[in-house]
This record gives sequence, structure tokens and C-alpha cells, in this order.
Amino acid sequence: MSKVNFNELVRQAHESNDYDPLINLVPYARLIGIECLRLGDEMVFRLPQNEDNIGNPMLPAIHGGVIAGFMEHAAMLHLLMFMGAPHLPKIIDFSIDYLRAGHYRDTFAACQVWRQGRRVANVAITAWQTTQAEPIATARCHFKIDEP
Repeated sequence: MSKVNFNELVRQAHESNDYDPLINLVPYARLIGIECLRLGDEMVFRLPQNEDNIGNPMLPAIHGGVIAGFMEHAAMLHLLMFMGAPHLPKIIDFSIDYLRAGHYRDTFAACQVWRQGRRVANVAITAWQTTQAEPIATARCHFKIDEP
């Protein structure tokens, strides 16, 4: 397997505004269908409505694990796109607060890097469906970002 040049992929993604090649490097992100939308200086991640992501068919609602995985991967991809390191960040820990049901519709997430040092980065993630002011979940995670 050849070594992936993440810096070059990130540069190309920013220039073309096409982040699919980066997302496709992460199998779970590809599986659940994560998409990335650049809105000026902001990055918004989208989890499209998908029957395979339903956990409660009676509501129907997205599985909580899919919501958590979406938020974790959004944070990891956000760091990759903005930290300038030549590798994928490694998750140290992840904590999520579910605030309301994630109904069967598109879900969005935005990330904020609270602190990035040489070895560790702290990221906050908010996920919503109808309006960002009414999140369905919030999360915090820490990543190891120095060379593996």
C-alpha cells in the first residue's frame, strides 16, 4: 500500500471544493455517506437521509451510534482539513450528549477546535437537523495529532 500524501489531497480539495477524495479514505465515513460543504471559512458536514442509518423504525430515527460516528468522523476530517499534519488524527476519547431524537432526515454537524497543541487537539461538535440553534446532539473529543 502506498503512503497517502494528505497535505496534497487537502490542498487539492480546498482548491476544487471537492472533499470526496478525503472522505473516501475513511471507510466508515464513506459507509454512512458523510458529505462536506464549505461555506466561506466554515466547514459543515452533512449526513444525508439514508434508510440504512435508521435505528428506530417506529419514529423513524437515526441510530444513536450513527449520530456519534458521524460527529466523531466530522471532527477528525475537520482537523485533517485544517491542521496541516500529514496523517489522520487518532481518537483519544469522545463524549456525546444526545439532546433530541435524530429524525429520518438530513443531519448536519459543525466543529470548533478549542485547542490544538503539538500532540493533542480538543474539538467540540454540534449536530442539528432543522436549525443549528436546536441541536440534536453535542460532543467533545480529543485527538492525538502528532506523528504515529
